[in-house]
Amino acid sequence: MPIREFSDEEYQGLFLNEQINKNALHQALDIRKYEIDHYWKRATYFWTFIAATLGGFVAIQTSSSTAQTDLSVLRCALGIVFSFGWLCVNRGSKYWQENWEKHVDMLEDNINGPLYKVVLSRAKPKGIKEVSVHLLTGPSPISVSKINQIISLFITIIWIGLLIYSLPPFEFKAPINFYYVFLISMTVITCIGFITIART
Repeated sequence: MPIREFSDEEYQGLFLNEQINKNALHQALDIRKYEIDHYWKRATYFWTFIAATLGGFVAIQTSSSTAQTDLSVLRCALGIVFSFGWLCVNRGSKYWQENWEKHVDMLEDNINGPLYKVVLSRAKPKGIKEVSVHLLTGPSPISVSKINQIISLFITIIWIGLLIYSLPPFEFKAPINFYYVFLISMTVITCIGFITIART
């Protein structure tokens, strides 16, 4: 379905009726809350898989299994897919959360004023003691969801590093290990699928 763009005036024209505006604002607030609640449920889901995969990787590295390298490469492939999938889900969740926040911004003025657009904060700290306390324990306008995205990107990069570490040293004349080629190819194809096929 193609996306239709509205100017601010066209958007406001759709909600001229006070009851429609009030209902739309209520819906937007509910869906925004739903998106935030599910954002953290999704994060827990991915952390569970990533932690289990990392635990398996560490167990394999400390074992003396003859298939240690093969199993390590498999775990790394899983870790990359889960971590990159988590990064994409974080970005998708943020996209929809911002969508509903923008709806609230557009709808709220006629119902309850610019409540969500106005940010109140503490007075600026004065003196060395207040500045020190503020730096250590004060609030800061940091996006929790962006921190989550940065962590998921970091974990993805760590898994890529572990994959490189797990692969046997490259020898120019050595025969091709099709198991590794298959796993790495599937990992790359899956991650590309997240940002191409899985677009909304």
